[in-house]
Amino acid sequence: MSERPVRIAAPGAVLDGDLVIPDKARGVVLFAHGSGSSRHSSRNRFVAEELQAAEFGTLLMDLLTMAEEAVDARTAHLRFDIGLLAERLLAATDWLQSEPETGDLPIGYFGASTGGGAALVAAARRPEAVAAVVSRGGRPDLAGEALPLVRAPTLLIVGGDVVPVIGMNEEARDQMRATVDLRIVPGATHLFEEPGTLAEVARLARDWFVHYLAPVTTVRRQR
Repeated sequence: MSERPVRIAAPGAVLDGDLVIPDKARGVVLFAHGSGSSRHSSRNRFVAEELQAAEFGTLLMDLLTMAEEAVDARTAHLRFDIGLLAERLLAATDWLQSEPETGDLPIGYFGASTGGGAALVAAARRPEAVAAVVSRGGRPDLAGEALPLVRAPTLLIVGGDVVPVIGMNEEARDQMRATVDLRIVPGATHLFEEPGTLAEVARLARDWFVHYLAPVTTVRRQR
C-alpha cells in the first residue's frame, strides 16, 4: 500500500489529504480530526494503519486551510464550527464517490473530538452515502438536532477517566434512532495516551467497520 497526497475542492477552500487504498479494499474510511489537530494526527494515523491492515482504504484530510488554522490557533472558533466542518466532510465524500479508485466503495466516517460531532452532522445530511460512523473521544452532542436523523450505525468510544464526556456521549446516544453502541475504555483519558488504550480504540473501530461498513457478503463491483 502506498499513500498519495490529494487535494479536494470544498466550499471556500481547497483541502489537503492523504489517501491509502489497499489492492482489495472493501470500503474507505474518511477521518474527521478534532480540535486543533490535522491530517498528521499520530493517533488517527495509528487507527488508520489498523484499518488498512483490515483492507479498508483511508482518507486523512485537513478540514481547515493553513490560513484558517492560523486564525483558529488564536481564536479556537473554527474547530467548533460544526456546520463548516460537516460541509467539508461532505465535499470529501462527494470526491470519494467521483473518483474511479474509490467510487464503488462504501464510505465510513471516523471522527475524533469535535470531528465526531461534524461526522454525525454530515452522516445525517447524506444518509445514502455514509454506511457507518465511529467517534473516538468525540463530542456527538455538538451534532444537536442532527442526531435523530443519523441512519448510519454509530459506535461511540470514550475514555473511562473522562466523566463529563461520558455523560455527553450518553445523552447523544439516547437521542439517536440508528443502531448505536457506547464503549468505554477503562483507564483512558481524552487523548487515549495510556498504554494499550489507543490499540483498543483501533480494534473496536476495525470490528465496527468490518461488521457495518463491509460485511463479508459485500462484493465489490468490477470496473
